[in-house]
Amino acid sequence: MTGAATSASSAVSPSPHSHRPAQTDDKLSRRQALAYSAAWAGAVLAAETARAAASRRWRIGVIGHTGRGNYGHGLHSMWLAIPETEIVGLADADAGGRQQAQQQLGLNAAFADYRQMLAEIRPDIVAIGPRHIDQHRDMIIAAAESGARGIYCEKPFCRTPAEADEIVDACQQAGTRLALAHRNRYHPAVAVALEAARNGAIGRLLEVRCRGIEDERGGAQDLWVLGTHLFDLARPFAGDAVSCSATLLDGNRPVERNDIVEGAEGVGPIAGNRLHARYDLSSGIPLYFDSIRGAGVKAANFGLQLVGTEGLIDFRVDREPVAHLVPGNPFQPVAESRPWIPISSAGVGQPEPIGDMGPLVANHIFAARDLLAAIDEDRDPLSSAADGRAIVEMTHAALTSHVAGGARVSIPLASRGHGFLPWIND
Repeated sequence: MTGAATSASSAVSPSPHSHRPAQTDDKLSRRQALAYSAAWAGAVLAAETARAAASRRWRIGVIGHTGRGNYGHGLHSMWLAIPETEIVGLADADAGGRQQAQQQLGLNAAFADYRQMLAEIRPDIVAIGPRHIDQHRDMIIAAAESGARGIYCEKPFCRTPAEADEIVDACQQAGTRLALAHRNRYHPAVAVALEAARNGAIGRLLEVRCRGIEDERGGAQDLWVLGTHLFDLARPFAGDAVSCSATLLDGNRPVERNDIVEGAEGVGPIAGNRLHARYDLSSGIPLYFDSIRGAGVKAANFGLQLVGTEGLIDFRVDREPVAHLVPGNPFQPVAESRPWIPISSAGVGQPEPIGDMGPLVANHIFAARDLLAAIDEDRDPLSSAADGRAIVEMTHAALTSHVAGGARVSIPLASRGHGFLPWIND
């Protein structure tokens, strides 16, 4: 199930692949704010940059798999809106899907085998689109070994911490920059919210509250497929997760080993329809993730709140505005309504100056430009392979904790395999 699985024991000590937690508090905020500001001031906010006008064009190779995750959220067609890129090759194991995508993109070169496409086309950047993540590890490593300078990969990242270790190592050895399709992480309003929080807009940060989309995927599937967005947004504000304690339930009953089923989209073994997890972060702030199947309200769920002593910042994923500031102590009753102040790329309470913000985020334009800038500037993208590994560890930490009776487990995880391994192997 996870070819690179290792020990089945609970995580209590760092692994050989352990990575240092991010800096905390003011140092973390300043570093991340500078990274965001540089991205928007550089290649992201300038819709027509010098690179777009230059003769050089980035050569894009697209990998999809119709019927097994397809091309994700438009990871094949996004490049058509970026003038400094040119799609030069396509791979799809499904003949019908391959022909349809080839026609849509206006391509001459299309392959059944992505390895052949990589060998013959040698693209500068590889877009890995399938939403079924059991394919990601092999596709990413093949792309890095082919000499690709950049990879843009659909989320979730991969199945296990062991796979994430292999991917991070392969990209480092090849000098390949990998960016994950956590679209909202690249939203310019995130930089503004980060700076506002650092400057005391919500007072002292007390906790981070995350809820999944809580539709039919509520529970572990929600953690896998949609929690990844929330963890990616939360980490710049409060740091890496250093431990987790969690409970998985089927209704009101704790999940047992015979409840395990195969999850959708290639995520591997899952169980339960409710999940309640607490993460301790490197800043000392706790992060909570909760998901209950069928508890979602489409207009409200799927987001996170940064709760402070003097207000909160609310993020709603894939919505505009993406963030609001709600001033005032959130625990203090007041007679009057509290304002929800939009946060735009121009500032808190400022009108959004960027036209078509929603499509620019949804169609990965900001994300793609950040990847191109990251390659040119020799830096990590805003949502990098290392970030992806941290999020995969958070996912498996919840499963590992539940198997251990809800015990607190340390992150990085000692076992690099699946969190359910003790039950699967028993």
